[in-house]
Amino acid sequence: MDWVLVCLSVLVGVLVLLLVVAVSRRTDQMMEQIQSLSAEDSATKGPAIKKPRQEKQRSRKDKAPQHSFSHPLLAASLKGHSGNVTSLDFSSNGKYLASCADDRTVRIWSIKDFMEREHKCLRANVELDHATLVRFSPDSRAFIAWLANGDTIRIFKMVKKEDGTLSFISAGEDFPKKHQTSVLNMGIAETGKFIMSASTDTTIHIWDLKGELLASINTNQMTNSYAAISPCGRFVASCGFTPDVKVWEVCFGKGGDFREVVRAFDLKGHSAGVHSFAFSNDSHRMVTVSKDGTWKLWNTDVEYRKQQDPYLLRTVPCESSEGSLAALSPDGRVVAISHGSDVTMYNAASGQQEEELQHVHSENITDLRFDVSGRFLVSSGDKAIRVFHNAPGYRAAIRDMQELLRTAQNQAMKQRLQQQIRDAQSALDTVLAAPLD
Repeated sequence: MDWVLVCLSVLVGVLVLLLVVAVSRRTDQMMEQIQSLSAEDSATKGPAIKKPRQEKQRSRKDKAPQHSFSHPLLAASLKGHSGNVTSLDFSSNGKYLASCADDRTVRIWSIKDFMEREHKCLRANVELDHATLVRFSPDSRAFIAWLANGDTIRIFKMVKKEDGTLSFISAGEDFPKKHQTSVLNMGIAETGKFIMSASTDTTIHIWDLKGELLASINTNQMTNSYAAISPCGRFVASCGFTPDVKVWEVCFGKGGDFREVVRAFDLKGHSAGVHSFAFSNDSHRMVTVSKDGTWKLWNTDVEYRKQQDPYLLRTVPCESSEGSLAALSPDGRVVAISHGSDVTMYNAASGQQEEELQHVHSENITDLRFDVSGRFLVSSGDKAIRVFHNAPGYRAAIRDMQELLRTAQNQAMKQRLQQQIRDAQSALDTVLAAPLD
């Protein structure tokens, strides 16, 4: 009996020992698995946690810095748009500058604020679209915008609220879609009689202010590169692949009814296609810039109905490229030519280069124009609008008055010219001495 108990005790002990060994091994295996899983989890999750931080740090590091620009003639940098500015226009009353961008807004800036520290603006929202072109109406109380997605013209009226502030409302229906390719420019005649829109094929449309199509012009230039209405409101001109600029007169009857569009004259002299052109304020001068690496100044104050051709006044070598723009000061004294992101200013009478503005914008310049007083030259090319003092214009005016002073016949005229020279020189000295904040 005792032997049996001993055997049972030994057997139980052996079983207990085996159980302890088995549990111990199982525990070790589980610990090894846990450690292995932890190591794998650490290997996979560890870098995944760090990677977004690295990418975030890298994106911050690689982010392009904001383009900075300074120049002694820089009067202001207007920074209100959150997208790239594509078009500019000055109101004919000399009070406002309109700008549009791909941020779905049109902004109206006060010219009198150009020299202030703050540049306030009014904003008009372009719902469900964005404007690529903007042009003021002759009375400066409305503007038209070309809609990028809608491929049409929309009219906005400026309305004064009860509190005296201005707001903008869409007036009437959008114009019907007529262009087959993208539109490169549009304008409103200063007479208020018609609107022009031109596309990149060979088409120019003439509209009335209600959106009715009055006439269509085939420029026969293979492609259009630019088109515009003259400041006098009588002419429409275009340039393109061919080495000339074609000008038409838009004719109306005595009662204001539309009659026809007739060919007026051509500017012939370039040896390659013309990028762009501009008029003086009285439409008596035009400047053209071409692929042939020159700009030309023309006298267009001619009797074209008697077959008199415009006079070529000057040819000047210049840097030009696809998209180059030309601007002519209202008095015809200064020529500005864009090339990429650069602008060069010339004396129109002598052709002498006066100012070179390099890397004005971070991208190619999209618009370039003088204000109606000739005091400022403005450009767009990124989110900022650069405003420059027209110092070459002051210098040219002083030289012209000094020449008149030498030939003045009476004392009263001499005194008047002397005072005007002093005033112009004082304004120029102020411009050159004024620091940009």
